[in-house]
Formats: sequence, structure tokens, C-alpha cells
Amino acid sequence: MAQAQRPNAVWSMDFVSDALANGRRLKCLTVVDDFTRECVQMATDHGINSAYVIRLLDEAARSRGYPAAVRTDNDPEFISHAFQAWTQKHHIQHLLIEPGKPMQNGYIESFNGKFRDECLNEQWFTSLQQARQIIALWRQDYNEVRPHSSCGRIPPARFAAQHQTETQPTNAVTFNPGLC
Repeated sequence: MAQAQRPNAVWSMDFVSDALANGRRLKCLTVVDDFTRECVQMATDHGINSAYVIRLLDEAARSRGYPAAVRTDNDPEFISHAFQAWTQKHHIQHLLIEPGKPMQNGYIESFNGKFRDECLNEQWFTSLQQARQIIALWRQDYNEVRPHSSCGRIPPARFAAQHQTETQPTNAVTFNPGLC
């Protein structure tokens, strides 16, 4: 897996599942910028389909610009016709990992491990509202407070701000999938 060389070169994404205290399922979409390690989007709901994913990615792109590429596994939400049409519409390369090879999406796997260990495993959610609030606070702490070794021991949001001028909202600079 080639390293991204600028913000918005590649966003990696995946799902993490958990449950409320009453047993009702929770599904979390996590999206990380591979270069800045910033969590650019995170959503928690009982179910998240491809239209929901697209809406969330468009929301993130309004403030950050669209990525040159997205890296995903083969979950139905990511291989749907709607998601494929979205990537084509915005000239985004879709980098699919091989089935059963999660380390080909190592940045999101690492992030999701931290998220599970530090947030999901530490909480006993009694409602969707409570889960969303706690997860949003954890995301804020992850992005804005805690240092990351690959960012020079500063928080990802500060690292991203230092590289803001490198962001190309129009996708003028493309990611070379041959380097993956």
C-alpha cells in the first residue's frame, strides 16, 4: 500500500459494528484521510446503506474537497451501483482491497482498532443518541487533542491544517493506483 503524499489523496473507509445495551445493532462508518490520519467523517446508526454513505461523503467534501481516491473493502455499500456512480461523478478512483485482506486497508483498520479499544469497548450505550454523542466526543479528541506518531507527534487536525494549502478540492492532482 503506497503512502498518500498529500491531504485528500486517499480516504480509507470501513464499518465497525457494536450494539446497544438492549441488543439493538449499531453500525458505524469511519472515514480516515490516509495522509493526515484525520477522521474526516464518522456516523453511527442502526443501519447505513450506500445512499447514506454517499450523503456523508458529500457532507465531508463540502468543507474538505473530494478525495482523489477512496479505499474500501467489498461491503455491499461500497460496491453498489450508486456508490460506483458517485465515484465516477466526482472523478474519484475506487481502490478495492482484495477479499479477506484487511491489511490492504491498514490505515482504517488501525483507526478502527483504536476506536473499538478506546471508545466502543469502554462504553455501555443505552440509546442511539447517547452513542452518537459519546462517539462524536471521542472523534473530536482523536482529531484535535491526541498526538499521532505519523503526524510528528501532533494531533491529526493540526497536522491537516499545516498542510491545508496542499489540498486540491477539484481533484486536480490524481492518486496513482499503480503504487498500491
